[in-house]
Amino acid sequence: MFCLRPFFMPVLGSDAEGAQGSAPFLFEGKIDMTEKQNLLHGSVLKKLIAFALPLLLANILQSFYNVVDMLVVGQIVGDTGLAAIGNASKLCYMINSICIGMTMGGAVLIAQYKGADDQKGQAETFQMLSLLALAASLMVTAVSLLTYQPLFRVLHVPADAYQDACDYMKIICCGTVFVFGYNAVCSVLKGLGDSKSPLYFVGIATVINVVLDIVLVGPFGMGTAGAAYATITAQGVSFVISLFYLKRHKVFFSAAGCKRPMLQWDKLAAILKVGLPTAIQMVVVNTAYLLVAGMLNQFGTSVSAASNVGLQINTFAGMPCWAIGQAVTAMVGQCIGAGQIQRARKVVKIGLLINVAVTLAVVLCVQLFARQLILLFGSSSSEVISDGVFYLRVCCGINSLIYAVMYTLDSFAIGIGAANIAMLNALLDAVIVRLPVSWLLAFALGMGFPGIYYGQALSPILPAIVGFLYFKSKGWERKKLIQKSSREGCI
Repeated sequence: MFCLRPFFMPVLGSDAEGAQGSAPFLFEGKIDMTEKQNLLHGSVLKKLIAFALPLLLANILQSFYNVVDMLVVGQIVGDTGLAAIGNASKLCYMINSICIGMTMGGAVLIAQYKGADDQKGQAETFQMLSLLALAASLMVTAVSLLTYQPLFRVLHVPADAYQDACDYMKIICCGTVFVFGYNAVCSVLKGLGDSKSPLYFVGIATVINVVLDIVLVGPFGMGTAGAAYATITAQGVSFVISLFYLKRHKVFFSAAGCKRPMLQWDKLAAILKVGLPTAIQMVVVNTAYLLVAGMLNQFGTSVSAASNVGLQINTFAGMPCWAIGQAVTAMVGQCIGAGQIQRARKVVKIGLLINVAVTLAVVLCVQLFARQLILLFGSSSSEVISDGVFYLRVCCGINSLIYAVMYTLDSFAIGIGAANIAMLNALLDAVIVRLPVSWLLAFALGMGFPGIYYGQALSPILPAIVGFLYFKSKGWERKKLIQKSSREGCI
């Protein structure tokens, strides 16, 4: 457990006003710390790339947690361990999606306040985001501990992998508070325009995770439980480091004359306006993956293991797309806050071009080296290898280019505060296409597990169309989450 107040609450003191004359709010440190991350000026292309590259590396390293777990467990425990962690990882993705979704509201709101040059609004948003993250983490921990076993039974986790999956998941659930805390800190930094610091935090945590994975799963013989302990320890270290970073660099604002903290209901409402639909969007998508895994599990351990390995590789293939999308969200948020509508449109157009081009390059690499990529996960089963290659052929092809368009447009919608559009697209993807088409092809038409792969490949088409039509409309130009902050009152 951790305490938010020492790091998240503003430092109160009578010297604040004297230090900056009549200004009621100020940085505890140098105010120019984030000026170099201002996304409102300069080349859109250069800003997007410069912002996205650290996010890409951070996303790759963060995903490396689960991949390292699977690599080590696959080599030492075998196919049952792969199936166990593969199924548990899907629940982990759901927990992470709630964390990222809820804290995304804070990132967008802070980005818009940054664009509007409203320092007090940024400060209040951070305070409310920290409190919301703590409350949400406790709730998600309790719910996940109560539901992971019933979910595994619904998903038809193979009997020989069930206990290992439960052991892994129970430990992971207890580390949820670290995931929420870390994402809250990084959301603020990204909203301010700093994408490099989260990379440093994740880099240190990745080294810890790799070392502990090898030691705990191997010499200590802890199996899948050892991989889980390695993961939550790494996440905890990453969170603590991010807190010390904030305190050392004094990113926060101070309020002169404040006597006690107060809830800022307008900021909470604005965070939830973006955070809840974003979290729902991500939960819907990951629930669809869970249900798809349940369908695939019915075809046996080999298909389950192959699809889990294929999904991990596909996840890595999506990293550049997600990084560019996150950069679009931050840049659009600052543009909307500053009232720079034309620059926001330019950000989206350039983001689309970059995303499709980069995704095409990644897809070509995956298709060329599909077999070698599957072999990296240590399975010696020819059936697992062939099924995994087939998964990549279908699920990491032309559909990935359409997904890149969909994700970029969803990221734009979240950046302007219209997260309900992204949520609608998630429902179209999962409920209208992915699940019913997969079931229809696999079971009703008797295609077996390949039908499930085809259903997944078709899922981004409809959401991409909806996102494009929304972007072409004019209604979003009047959207803005922020309100001018009052100079009275305090947090």
